[in-house]
Amino acid sequence: MHQKQLLIQLQKKPDDWNEEDDGKWEPAQIPNPEYKGEYVPKMIPNPAYKGEWKADDIPNPEFTEDKNVAKYKDFSAVGIDVWQVKAGTIFDDILITDSVEEAEKVRAELLEKLAAEKKLFDAQEETKRQKEEAERKEQEEKSKAAAAEAKPEEDLEKLAREKAEQLKSESKEESKDEL
Repeated sequence: MHQKQLLIQLQKKPDDWNEEDDGKWEPAQIPNPEYKGEYVPKMIPNPAYKGEWKADDIPNPEFTEDKNVAKYKDFSAVGIDVWQVKAGTIFDDILITDSVEEAEKVRAELLEKLAAEKKLFDAQEETKRQKEEAERKEQEEKSKAAAAEAKPEEDLEKLAREKAEQLKSESKEESKDEL
């Protein structure tokens, strides 16, 4: 099998090569003069070829069409096969009917019910948001008060540092005077 590129076998990894900085070392490659392209098998003619295979349609004398195959007098359950990524989806209010008028009537009732539920949910969310906002403001006020209380301590530390520097400078002056 002929390869498109040939590795230069005598080439060695440089001594100063650093894998972290330079990446994985690979030897250089040169074009293979014997490479003639990807292998493609030869196509030979088949005199017996009749085209793509197609199943024969064979009549079934026992077949009878049932026009009532999907009509039931009573549905006691409905099965729904749903693939979902998020859990918690609920299916309710399933209606099976052959009357468009009845379906539209039920649809209108459901839309009213959903609108009322959404209004209630939005009100609850607004109350929750206001409560969280009040808690956040209260927390900010507490942190500001704590920062205000901490300032006198910082001022004391600053005064202490200034006093220490003053004492050091006075002691240096006294040591100079003694000399």
